Amino acid sequence: FMKDRIAVLITGASGSIYGYRALEMLSVNYDVHSVISSSARVVMRHELGVELKDLRERFPKVTFHNEKDLTSPLASGSYLTGTKAVLVMPCSTSTLGSVACGVNITLIHRVCEVALKERVKLIMLVREMPYSRIHLENMLRLTDAGAIIVPASPAFYHRPRSVEDMIDFVVGKVFDLIPVSHELYNRWRGGEK
Repeated sequence: FMKDRIAVLITGASGSIYGYRALEMLSVNYDVHSVISSSARVVMRHELGVELKDLRERFPKVTFHNEKDLTSPLASGSYLTGTKAVLVMPCSTSTLGSVACGVNITLIHRVCEVALKERVKLIMLVREMPYSRIHLENMLRLTDAGAIIVPASPAFYHRPRSVEDMIDFVVGKVFDLIPVSHELYNRWRGGEK
């Protein structure tokens, strides 16, 4: 029995908790491969107090790839086609721009490009506010190319009681797109009491 493979790419935007939470949830039932950019490592240290070695210890089942390793199997279309989804959580506007223009500087950029060309589901959780016209044009360009752009925008109809509830809502919405079953948030039921 082969587990479904999911790639979790973490870039240097604020919101590294989204990628961390995805690793936490997905590593239980999926074959998770992760690339964490050098900028993301700085952000994670600042926002979560976590180093790469801590992630390796916390998630022993996750395969971590170096962002400079363009020989990684994730860089190959023949390998990536067996992947259920590629998640960029969070996605910096720099990564957004590089992928929109087909510029491959890191493994993260390459994995996104390969996902687009192989029609593997690519979900980019963009964490920026406000958006410039360049950001919006890059989002449109990537949407036209087949990516799914997701803003890191929690809703409030589920009455979140904590920051964790808001994080779980956003991560849950990304999981809905894969799809991956979860109970991270209470779904809207209309006017039901």
